[in-house]
Amino acid sequence: QVQLVESGGGLVQAGGSLRLSCAASGSIFSINAMGWYRQAPGKQRELVARITSGGSTMYADSVKGRFTISRDNAKNAVYLQMNSLKPDDTAVYYCNSEVTTTNWAWGNYWGQGTQVTVSS
Repeated sequence: QVQLVESGGGLVQAGGSLRLSCAASGSIFSINAMGWYRQAPGKQRELVARITSGGSTMYADSVKGRFTISRDNAKNAVYLQMNSLKPDDTAVYYCNSEVTTTNWAWGNYWGQGTQVTVSS
């Protein structure tokens, strides 16, 4: 099995910064794309940022220029640096990974979520 563990959420004032981390562990053969999603109360889960194994990135329009996604393939980890945070960024942030396991099964795995709250 594969587990994703997130850390780094918290409470921050508008204009501040936070860095989220996510580490994947378990029966991992390889990881393709990794990404961060978020879900605010009463809203659907949305993609925030995504990075492929080769380092190609994409961002939601709402976070372009403020958030940066990166990964450490040796550690099976993905990070999200969030700057110039706004109250609209308040949500539970989820890590996601597309994993090929050691028994050659492909799966889409999620972390448990970490709360980010931005006060005005």
